[in-house]
Amino acid sequence: MKADLKELAKDLEGTVYDDITMRTLYATDASAYREMPLAVTIPKSIADIKKLIAYARAHKTSLIPRTAGTSLAGQVVGNGIIVDVSKNFTQILELNKEEHWVRVQPGVIRDELNMFLKPYGLFFGPETSTANRAMIGGMVGNNSCGSNSVIYKSTREHLLEVKAILSDGSDVTFGAMDIESFHAKCEGDTLEANIYKNIRKLLSNYDTQQEIRKEFPKKSVERRNTGYAVDVLMEAAPFTAGGEDFNFCKLIAGSEGTLAFITEIKLNVDPLPTNETGLLCVHFHSIDEALRANLIALKYKPRASELIDHYILECTKENVEQSKNRFFVQGDPGAILVIEYEGKDRQAITALAKEVEIEMCQAKLGYHFPLLFGNDTKKIWSLRKAGLGLLSNLPGDEKAVPVIEDTAVDVVDLPAYIRDFNEILKKHNLYSVHYAHAGSGELHLRPIINLKTKEGNQLFRTIAEEIATLVKKYNGSLSGEHGDGRLRGEFIRKMIGEKNYQLLKEVKHTWDPENIFNPGKVVDTPPMNTMLRYTPGQKTPEFKTIFRFHNQDILQHAEQCNGSGDCRKTELSGGTMCPSFMATRDEKDTTRARANILREFLTNSDKLNRYDHKEIYEVMDLCLSCKGCKSECPSNVDVAKMKAEFMQHYYDAHGVPFRSKLIAQFSKSSSLGAIVPGLYNFAVTAPGISTLIKRVSGFAVKRSMPTLYKTTLKSWYNQHKPKGTKYKEQGKKKVYLFCDEFTNYNDTEIGIKAILLLEKLGYEVEIPKHEESGRTYLSKGLIRDAKKIINRNIEALSPIIRENTPLIGIEPSAILTFRDEYIDLADDIHYIAAKAMAKNVFMIDEFLAKEIEKGVITKAQFTTEKRSIKLHGHCQQKALSSTAPGVAILSFPENYTVETIPSGCCGMAGSFGFEKEHYDVSMKIGELVLFPAVRKQAADVIIAAPGTSCRHQVKDGTGRHAQHPVEILYDALATH
Repeated sequence: MKADLKELAKDLEGTVYDDITMRTLYATDASAYREMPLAVTIPKSIADIKKLIAYARAHKTSLIPRTAGTSLAGQVVGNGIIVDVSKNFTQILELNKEEHWVRVQPGVIRDELNMFLKPYGLFFGPETSTANRAMIGGMVGNNSCGSNSVIYKSTREHLLEVKAILSDGSDVTFGAMDIESFHAKCEGDTLEANIYKNIRKLLSNYDTQQEIRKEFPKKSVERRNTGYAVDVLMEAAPFTAGGEDFNFCKLIAGSEGTLAFITEIKLNVDPLPTNETGLLCVHFHSIDEALRANLIALKYKPRASELIDHYILECTKENVEQSKNRFFVQGDPGAILVIEYEGKDRQAITALAKEVEIEMCQAKLGYHFPLLFGNDTKKIWSLRKAGLGLLSNLPGDEKAVPVIEDTAVDVVDLPAYIRDFNEILKKHNLYSVHYAHAGSGELHLRPIINLKTKEGNQLFRTIAEEIATLVKKYNGSLSGEHGDGRLRGEFIRKMIGEKNYQLLKEVKHTWDPENIFNPGKVVDTPPMNTMLRYTPGQKTPEFKTIFRFHNQDILQHAEQCNGSGDCRKTELSGGTMCPSFMATRDEKDTTRARANILREFLTNSDKLNRYDHKEIYEVMDLCLSCKGCKSECPSNVDVAKMKAEFMQHYYDAHGVPFRSKLIAQFSKSSSLGAIVPGLYNFAVTAPGISTLIKRVSGFAVKRSMPTLYKTTLKSWYNQHKPKGTKYKEQGKKKVYLFCDEFTNYNDTEIGIKAILLLEKLGYEVEIPKHEESGRTYLSKGLIRDAKKIINRNIEALSPIIRENTPLIGIEPSAILTFRDEYIDLADDIHYIAAKAMAKNVFMIDEFLAKEIEKGVITKAQFTTEKRSIKLHGHCQQKALSSTAPGVAILSFPENYTVETIPSGCCGMAGSFGFEKEHYDVSMKIGELVLFPAVRKQAADVIIAAPGTSCRHQVKDGTGRHAQHPVEILYDALATH
């Protein structure tokens, strides 16, 4: 087969991978399943897909269509060939704004489709929680809906037409047709004709119709996604008199890629809502109380009614990003209903919300009724959508597992169903997370189970079987929106009866007689507790790490990644995570991939040093250690931390490369260069010498090198500081300035201006004795060396850093180590001191913003001239702090206006952008948002960037000189 795959690779325009790395990265999705595929392909054209279909038929293998890989039921897991269309099938092909439809390829991202449609006053309604990376092809395959399905229903209701390739390689277009056209399609002996004839034979049978009506979920369950939608298809003409036109798209939606390979999709789109919307966020003591109140909420015709339970709310407290979004939460509610109402204005919504509140209070339901508008609603929806990822934050092996998380019943039955559901869990000494679509009768329910144990594996199955029986009791659907996949396919027979199940099998066989399209999904599904990520009873060693992984080990931290794919955002989505994926669009370069590769080898390696695998190194290679994942990943998977830990152990096996040592020892080489800075600068800037140095060192020839200032900041400070004068006698507040290695040697002028600025504003500035930050060692994975530096700094600084004598820093990547790596690398005896000190360590813009807020710094101290500023925030600033203080201080002078550039990472990331093999990706990242935004600015607009790497990248990429915020503020002083 290997040789045949090589021949296939030669024949395709796209790429074929059969190496262990790529197969591993595609062995999982966002579900509990893992199965190694035969190969992974990235087709470039429809011709490629046809060749893959021919190959699968000839070699008796299968094809598994895949877009973003966010499926929760194992839909894109299997042992065949993965066909990833997410990279090359991403075009919006046609828009008809008069008829309200759009034609797209399957790899178009839902949110980006709506960005395209917005100027035309249109949008595609169904909105999954993964909408910023979920693709239309996947939404069709799973028949996705989302929080607003009360209004916009599911993808099926919007699917007008599909172009596809059938299992014999023939092209087909499915769309609406009248009865005459339907019967005409049944003529002939092609596979397409046989498909039409088969469905005519099956659904024309009266007994079959009665069996479907009897056994399928009742119609009042709007979210029903059990098996193939023959119940929906049966309601069309010619099978039901007066029914709408027949359209096989009804069957294609929710078929999970098992019937045909979709290449184009035509969707109905709706006019953008013009009314105001508001969120009524009602707090309850219990889930049962919330579900009873939900029935009252629905009487007032909301756009959505979403439940968030106390487990998820608890998780938000520890999540860097989502902790900011729980501002509306009062106390510790058992559950919150987020109910979206619309009206002509806020006054109308407020009046409606008051009616809802009065009726709920009369029924003694709810105790707090905040009503929120505008940007606040975005924060709440962000918190709600983060639910899935937040559930992975549990630190140990017990997780909220996706086993019965997609059941849907009639919304009227929901309170009783959930009571029965929880009784079943109680019988097994389990508890569950409850969240999501209360308004549609579907809650995502996830019991906490350890799937690594044999008992947990069996419990996984037992719960699935018992809840399937309960759902059947309520005539509900085992899947409301996530599909059947590997998880629920086994129980379809139970849910719809044997006769109907055999009907589904016949449909599958007619469409795909050789079973090449995504087998094992919907029908003939293997047992649902097989091929899981974790082998029952698996043994893994204890991992002794240099970093502290709180209440877990490094493997468990990697396992927090549940595959939800938040890291597959593009530059249009906003945020920082993950810059290399934004540039390459390769799955290999996602945060998810890096967690997956670590999990795979740390679990299954037979080496004594389980880190000693080139495959891990290759997947980690393009991680910029930007720290975006630490805050933006809902599961808080800190890949930068895991990469540094991995690199140290990998070096233990292979030695430390010369370039890595050179970068890590930046301070040492800079201190030598600082003896004769002119000679050093000549060497790194003179064309011939500089090129030679770069080639020898492994740096990119095209990259400019940083130069040294004529003196160091410490030398300047020692000359500058007052002799014998006590600031305390003058009543000035004392601050300690951390003299990081970059400011000391390269950005000395910024350091000088920072000190002068602080002094002009009335502060005593002292540079205490300390070592370098350790950032360069951390960035190259030399964390044992970093640990020594860190602990010496803790010893030196923790005795003097207090609330009234804080430590402030200029370079974000250096000063923020005190709030991050210092805590994780502190020796046990220094751990408490490190945590205490971290509370009083600030970036200089954070410190100044706090002082401004207190009124200590006044506008009178600054110019009234007009200036316009564009601010690019530093990655680690965004991850561990915020750009808000930077905006606050730069907009403080009377007529200074500041706009934040919506960029993620600049692409430099310390040494990353200097390294020859990373230069092109570095510049490509810069070109995503940052460079174009800077180039657009007029010459008199100030470009601000607090990071030394960011300023260097802006200079190399655009020719513009970016300034640190303290330079700008210093220049804005009324008197220097």
